[in-house]
Amino acid sequence: MGAENENKTLTINGETIAPGENKLLQLNIARLPTGTLIDIPVHVFNGKKAGPTVLVQAGLHGDEINGVETLRRMLQENKFAIKKGAVIVVPILNIFGFIHFSRDVPDGKDVNRSFPGRKTGSLASRIAHTYTEQILPQVDFGIDLHTGGSQRHNHPQARYTSGDVQSEALAKAFNAPFYFASKLITGSFRKATHKMGIPSMVYESGESMRFDENAIAIGMRGVENVFQYLGMTSKETKNKQKPSVHLESTRWIRAPRAGMFIPQVTNGEAVKKGQILGLTTDTFAKKNKKVKAPFDGYIICINHQAVVNQGDALFHIGR
Repeated sequence: MGAENENKTLTINGETIAPGENKLLQLNIARLPTGTLIDIPVHVFNGKKAGPTVLVQAGLHGDEINGVETLRRMLQENKFAIKKGAVIVVPILNIFGFIHFSRDVPDGKDVNRSFPGRKTGSLASRIAHTYTEQILPQVDFGIDLHTGGSQRHNHPQARYTSGDVQSEALAKAFNAPFYFASKLITGSFRKATHKMGIPSMVYESGESMRFDENAIAIGMRGVENVFQYLGMTSKETKNKQKPSVHLESTRWIRAPRAGMFIPQVTNGEAVKKGQILGLTTDTFAKKNKKVKAPFDGYIICINHQAVVNQGDALFHIGR
């Protein structure tokens, strides 16, 4: 093999990973009040042949465990044995949130609103800073696995950055049931990578603190689809997959009044304008309010909260 066809050597946290080498690294973040060290586990798979470096991560919000399980299964089943390029796998980015069953770190701050972070900032900011300094300079593309939060269940969907052609191509190649453009949020991982010229996409599926087998299966297949799209693996997908549906716009439908919430559609379902999506009703069966679809489209998220307040997000619908 000529030197020009050999993949680059990666250097993370002072450790080198040569072409053809796999390593498990520990990225030191901080200590618990007991003095116990907290490290972020980073799995690196460096292929022998030249190719892109892809970061696949989960657990940026500690209670979003579907992505954590997706990557655990892929590690267990040796799904990162790529032929070209390299894969950096971070199954749990927010270790603090994960062990506390929380979206955030103990001080209440969101790591995904703290990028690129500061060395002397809050705990969330320090985690983001270490990650930005040590991991992101190695990366060409990013895949970030998430779920819905606060009892909102997302139907499998891929999100990309509007105007970023490569980000959109990743989301399309992932081949979740739906994909669409999503705004960049200040302090988010995706905005930080966008500023650094790293195309990245987000996979959203399921809800926090619950495993969803369909979400996990589509997530595993989607990551492999991206590897194939980038030419990192010679493996061909045998089973025929339905092409992902592109949504031009999305909108949240909110509770018209407080009360009990009873959905009357299923997640992922196609709906027609004016169709009844659900009801909000009082506990005395005296008053109820129908929640109707504002346009033809698809349901991509349903709130599983049984008791809602006026203005709460109930359905996310796309067209």
